[in-house]
Amino acid sequence: MSVNSIEDIWAVICEECKKTVSEFAFDCFFVKLKPVSLSGGEFYISSNDEYALGIIEQNYMDLLKEATKTVMGIDFEIKLLLEDDEEKIKNAEQFSDGLSFEDFFSFENFIVGSTNRFAHAASLAVADNPNIVYNPLVIYGPSGVGKTHLMLAIKNHIRKKFPHKKIEYVRSEEFTNQLIVALQEGKLGLGTIDDFRNKYRHVDVLLIDDIHFIAGKEQTQEEFFNTFNTLQQSNKQIVVTLDRPPKEIKTLDNRIRSRLESGLFADITTPDFETRVGIVFTKAEQCGIELSENLVYLIAEQIKSNTRQLEGVVKKLQAFIKIQGKTPNITIVQNFIRDIISDSKPEPIKIEKIIAEVAKTYNVSESDILSNRRTASLVLARQVAMYISRECTDLSFKAIGECFGKDHTTVLYNVNRIEEFLKDKPYQKELVYDIIKNLKSTADISY
Repeated sequence: MSVNSIEDIWAVICEECKKTVSEFAFDCFFVKLKPVSLSGGEFYISSNDEYALGIIEQNYMDLLKEATKTVMGIDFEIKLLLEDDEEKIKNAEQFSDGLSFEDFFSFENFIVGSTNRFAHAASLAVADNPNIVYNPLVIYGPSGVGKTHLMLAIKNHIRKKFPHKKIEYVRSEEFTNQLIVALQEGKLGLGTIDDFRNKYRHVDVLLIDDIHFIAGKEQTQEEFFNTFNTLQQSNKQIVVTLDRPPKEIKTLDNRIRSRLESGLFADITTPDFETRVGIVFTKAEQCGIELSENLVYLIAEQIKSNTRQLEGVVKKLQAFIKIQGKTPNITIVQNFIRDIISDSKPEPIKIEKIIAEVAKTYNVSESDILSNRRTASLVLARQVAMYISRECTDLSFKAIGECFGKDHTTVLYNVNRIEEFLKDKPYQKELVYDIIKNLKSTADISY
């Protein structure tokens, strides 16, 4: 079974259940359920309706368990809970060594082709011999080409081969968020900045995804640099991914860039036709469906850049075959391709996200950006946020002003001010452009 999100899994499980339960029962009880997590062989499902949970528990637990096994291929214990208890489960999940989404990524189910062969070989070498070859390993390439798959495959391979080793995998945005919490609130869960540092500096393998997101964030870069040095001096393995070579990220700290350049670079480009065909065949096999060569070639020909879109089409076909019990024809496949391409378009970038990203980069709070305070650092951050809002959204000056509590003339003035300011400030210009790139990259990611 190919896994992309818990919502995808739940949608297919529901279709399985519909084959058995009446439409009335499904609409009364099942629609009130939502998936929470998969952890330790347990599938947590919640609802805000205690009565519906009681009916499900009394009458449909075996059905849910069987449907989950049909979809996932393995047994899960079904756990029901009220929504008030969801956060407890999510917080506990990080301490579980049980089955999770990340466990489904392996070298065996990674499709190797001409555009990723070197990165695959380098990743496997690191997984077989951590701390000995290729340290650090730097994997870079555009979104949707398999960087995260390889990183998680490294994690899972090392965990199986060297169960005694301590491994941490984190996305750089989460790394930054955890650091902010530890610094500003003095907490990381129930810990402090010392706990944060102990968490990442006392591991055998550290894997950080999308490290380009820390560019321009001085405090995060400082923390990562010190963490990097501590691990490297202790001969611990480091793996990072980026969306482009470090030399192209002008606001990446020079010390970090030089550390990364001391390791091995492995790039992944968009998959060629043969690789895309292999991906579609493999995903179809994992989903338990058979597709004719003509349909596989059609999918591979029309979806050229993003492997997630290839998986998306196969999942739609899986659902169609399960629900309709029919073999899809070319017209149906073409419609699914159009749907996937349309659905995969980046979400519009929201003002709230822009303010949050600018606040992290300039080390100020979001509330300060929206305030009337006029210290030099806040004025610059506020002006940059307005400028990026104009660059990254279709909103008018008036609409942007309403988001910031300003009138349209103030926004126009600040946008023009930043345009002039950036003309002779190359570092600041790169900083702003990196924020824009990160915002657009985030909008395009679906993991």
